[in-house]
Amino acid sequence: MKNAALHNLGCKVNSYELDIMQQMLVEKGYNIVPFDEIADIYIVNTCTVTNIADRKSRQMLHRAKLKNPDAVVVAVGCYVQTGKENVKLDDSIDLAIGNNRKKDLVQILEAFLAERETVAERSQVQEMEVQCHIPDKQDKTLGDTTILDIDNTYEYEEMTLQKTAEHTRAYIKVQDGCNQFCSYCAIPLARGRVRSRKAEDIIREIEGMVKTGYREIVLTGIHISSYGIDFDEEAWQQGKSVEVHRSAERRDYSGESKLIDLVERIHDIAGLERIRLGSLEPRIVTREVAQRLAALPKICPHFHLSLQSGCDEVLKRMNRHYTTGEYYESVTYLREAFEHPAITTDVIVGFPGETEEEFACTKAFLEKTDFYEMHIFKYSKRSGTRAAVMPGQLTEAVKGVRSNELLALEKEQSKAFRSFYLGQNVEVLLEELKEIAGERYWLGHTPAYVRVAVKEREGLGSNLLVKVKTDAFLTDEIMTGELVEE
Repeated sequence: MKNAALHNLGCKVNSYELDIMQQMLVEKGYNIVPFDEIADIYIVNTCTVTNIADRKSRQMLHRAKLKNPDAVVVAVGCYVQTGKENVKLDDSIDLAIGNNRKKDLVQILEAFLAERETVAERSQVQEMEVQCHIPDKQDKTLGDTTILDIDNTYEYEEMTLQKTAEHTRAYIKVQDGCNQFCSYCAIPLARGRVRSRKAEDIIREIEGMVKTGYREIVLTGIHISSYGIDFDEEAWQQGKSVEVHRSAERRDYSGESKLIDLVERIHDIAGLERIRLGSLEPRIVTREVAQRLAALPKICPHFHLSLQSGCDEVLKRMNRHYTTGEYYESVTYLREAFEHPAITTDVIVGFPGETEEEFACTKAFLEKTDFYEMHIFKYSKRSGTRAAVMPGQLTEAVKGVRSNELLALEKEQSKAFRSFYLGQNVEVLLEELKEIAGERYWLGHTPAYVRVAVKEREGLGSNLLVKVKTDAFLTDEIMTGELVEE
């Protein structure tokens, strides 16, 4: 039996895929150990969304090789896709696997191990890269390693999760890839075009998770608002009568999103109690969509609408496909349909050419929209993107000042949102037992994703839904309260 250690970097899609890779290893008899222990195999599911993510990916790979120089260190995922040259030259990496071969991890790993064991007195482990996606469709060779050409229209890589590291909430991947091509983003280069998972496979997976005790699921993907647009493309290719839109720029054939149709089907699954949605494209939220979602009691009123900038001129340079007016309209629809919904977002500061006036415009829009939470990112130059060669690249110092200003606003708005629930009865799904300021509490989240703590007592436990009357703030981010006896 070989010991394997796994580490995840990046988004919830990566987390979902790593859970499945671990599941496959266990099924094949591997023993899973913590990443900071000695292992025979280290697997790092990498991320490339920012320069920091690249650096963290390299650091974890190097840390693994230092922990056990004789171990097989496996790099998987997005950093492999976009940083192939660096991966090839990295002595810490023994085996590199692209995004579209994660489901074959065990098969690839065991073939590699078998080859390694048959070569006597090998002075060093040969590097191996397996079918990395190359967007320009040209086979390329780096040294002795051939990187195989993979068309970016490959099908959805079907994998089914049975359990996760979390015991109460399961992330369910419904699609992969992105067709948006924002000028700052390398993810389409790492993940390819939109590929949607069949609804039947999604529902079957969720039904299995519910049977094992999960009460809440989160639908996730690289761009979940695009779920199903490729189904219409398939119909067009087969000569069926379907209304599709052709983009002359990228020659994409895409129909309407099927995400809300999917959510309505998932809502009918018996035993499932909560449904959360991952990051949404603002344009998908029409008045009709908001009303359809509000008609589903299991939907958590917690919506992440990615913004990136509150200035229309910056949005144009980013190649975002909406205006601030359209974005605010979508937020208004959600607030009309739900009582006090949690609206969260992402914001990039210091985008190339961002002037003081444009930053002030963004800040004013954030104040007007009044979010629950904002994830503030300093612009990070990504090789191969249009923004990387735009004029007006800002200094890290300027980006830092603007980031700190928005972080202060975020803290203020977040506390105000949570304060709305003081003295109210809320439903909490308990998740973990934790000691805070010398007291032991069961912590969980409300449907609006507000964290609530209840003092430890007999009868409480993970994955239990309870009613709590909030009464105070335990910390800036955690409310406390007493159980409401029913």
